[in-house]
Amino acid sequence: MIRIDRLRPAALGVALSVLLAACGTQAPLRQPGVPGPITETPQGTPLTPQMAAAADTLTRMAALQDRLYRVAAPLLIDNAELCTKHARNLLGFTAKNRHSYPGLYNEAAHVAFGMDERLQVTGVLVGSGAAKAGLRLGDALVAAGGKPLPTGPNAPSTVGAVFGGLMASQSILPFSIERDGRPRDLSIPVTRACGYGIELGNGDNVNAYADGTRVMVTRGMLNVARSDDELAYVLARTMAHNMLDHPRQQRNQATLNSVIENLRNITPDMAMVNGSAGIKPMPSNLDAAADRLAIFLLARADYNIEGAPAFWKRFAASYPASVANGFTANHPSTAARLTAMELAIEDVKAKKGSKKPLTP
Repeated sequence: MIRIDRLRPAALGVALSVLLAACGTQAPLRQPGVPGPITETPQGTPLTPQMAAAADTLTRMAALQDRLYRVAAPLLIDNAELCTKHARNLLGFTAKNRHSYPGLYNEAAHVAFGMDERLQVTGVLVGSGAAKAGLRLGDALVAAGGKPLPTGPNAPSTVGAVFGGLMASQSILPFSIERDGRPRDLSIPVTRACGYGIELGNGDNVNAYADGTRVMVTRGMLNVARSDDELAYVLARTMAHNMLDHPRQQRNQATLNSVIENLRNITPDMAMVNGSAGIKPMPSNLDAAADRLAIFLLARADYNIEGAPAFWKRFAASYPASVANGFTANHPSTAARLTAMELAIEDVKAKKGSKKPLTP
């Protein structure tokens, strides 16, 4: 679903697709109540400048990923009916341990955030079964369905097999966790949702990518999206390309996959995304189809659809197609897109007025 110098081993993607098929990249666990840069461990031991910088990087990434998960949640859950090929049963959380991080970041996660050999919850999808059951960031996973969960270096890549077997036969999974040093039992119901990974791209280029199974929004795009509605516009239309199978139709899947894999790294190779990064511009008719579907996805998730055309018009003016490796360069048909959005908005209003299902 998403990865990050590497935030986790490649095999962890399999486990994550079972844990939270809708959100593959796990946000690093944040240290609660820390207002500024982290300079010492929870035990009060000063961090070296290098370790403090690594901990600060993980914390800043966590804040961005948290925002992505929060805004994406209703789009993924409320549109499961329309994700005919990609709807999945999810538990609604992600988890990792210190071994999910490479080198210096492994130690930074341990000394700054208290991560150890056990898997800890690093993300909970709002509205999911995990959220409704009361699972929280930082909860340590002990057992599921009465089976002890793996620990240590191989835990991130092997836990998927445990969850996969349980989810195949149960709609509610009993969990044993540890919170603040105390054991707790939770029952987590399975949630049906669009099974797209929601990825954070560690680049300042203003773009978003869809490779058929994942949605990536770059750090640069997150900084441009000033409100949750604006970020939802970006997420919804990128999801729509996946739902309409556009990456495969355009034979862009392999290229987009390599771009996403690179930008998942904590320190990606930005030379790989110079120019167009090999991505073919989306044809006008496919882009218009994605924008039409996106308006319906937004409406079903209760986002404000009225501001979508104005956002994209303003965006195209600020980041025109001449900006290399930018969103408009990959989606240059702004006029056709705006027309499609405006027509879709009128269609949504008419369907709501006549109390018809919000289906495109």
